[in-house]
Amino acid sequence: MPNPRLALTFILITVALDAIGIGIIFPVMPDLLREVTGLSLSDAALWAGTLGTAFAVMQFLFGPILGALSDRFGRRPVLLVSLAVMSVDYLVMATAGTIWLLLGARIVAGITAATYSTATAFISDITPPEQRGARFGLIGACFGVGFVIGPLIGAGLAGIDTRAPFFAAAAMAAGNLALGWFTLPETVTDATRRPFRWSRANPLGALRSVGRLPGVGVTLTCWLILAIAMNVYPTVWNFYGQAQFGWSSSMVGVSLALYGVSFALGQAVIVGPVIRRFGEHRAAQFGMAVDIVTLTALGLVTSPAIALAIIPVTALGGTVTPSLQALASRAAPADAQGEIHGVLSSLNAIATMVSPLLMTTTFAHFTRADAPLHAPGAPFLLSAALMIGCLALLSLAARPRPIAA
Repeated sequence: MPNPRLALTFILITVALDAIGIGIIFPVMPDLLREVTGLSLSDAALWAGTLGTAFAVMQFLFGPILGALSDRFGRRPVLLVSLAVMSVDYLVMATAGTIWLLLGARIVAGITAATYSTATAFISDITPPEQRGARFGLIGACFGVGFVIGPLIGAGLAGIDTRAPFFAAAAMAAGNLALGWFTLPETVTDATRRPFRWSRANPLGALRSVGRLPGVGVTLTCWLILAIAMNVYPTVWNFYGQAQFGWSSSMVGVSLALYGVSFALGQAVIVGPVIRRFGEHRAAQFGMAVDIVTLTALGLVTSPAIALAIIPVTALGGTVTPSLQALASRAAPADAQGEIHGVLSSLNAIATMVSPLLMTTTFAHFTRADAPLHAPGAPFLLSAALMIGCLALLSLAARPRPIAA
């Protein structure tokens, strides 16, 4: 059995560096797309949507496959191969001269985007079931920190050259690959190794397989609803801030940084104690109730100061994701941890495809010149309604039966 502390440290570093690498390229993507296409900002934004959708589709299709591969061959090779491909992918984007090369790079990146789901499966391997929720919270904290730091680094590097952030992201992925090569242990043993079968590795087959576990269907449904609802923040926050409060781009950045810091602190400090005190099921219900209140408040508030004051409170809702992850992980056997987390990754990808269209359409409907009601916060009210349904579903359903040791 690998040293749990060493394994946990590497995984947390992996997730943080992965998030930083992704965040680094955010500030320069519009400029890069305009550079390689020669189009206006508006037309380049359509290509940005195409790249994002291609990435999400590949993640949906291949998340369960990579999860099944990690159950068969181990977490170590899947993580290391993913980091190697990620490093090459960033280099391709750094040197790409055509939009088609960028699109190909994002397709490949979506196929190998296994770091997060494989990392959570890794945590499941080395952590007793009753402690998994708290450790999933630590992963969320590292991801949050990375998304705060990454854009700041990217904005600084963008002043040097449009391509500089991509080279930096490639270097981080390569450095993490080197670290993992020498320090990452394998957690899949002969006792927990599972044969690879295409019938279970494809998204529908994997969903059917894990859906047969007692109570897991409700957990997966709540996970999907949660992902769709909470994607409101990255999807419309910048538009919402400008339309509702007249915020500048800099102010939107400050508010997003405040959200990222609050989220990271909540995952690191709040999740563990709440889950230990109330258990995963009640901790998820608590977080959903907080989300309903904060989303409703943001949907109705007209004061920018109050909106900023609400942002730190949203951290209390951060108990939902790790709690649902822990519930799903508890219900899956030890040889199917990669599979269950691969399915969660696929559901996240579905939300990434559905939520932007749903939220932006809602925003556009309530902010156009002839709108019957001017309500820039309408997407947040829609998300609150989704969370009410999610809370009702989880509250009425039987809890997943813990069978993983």
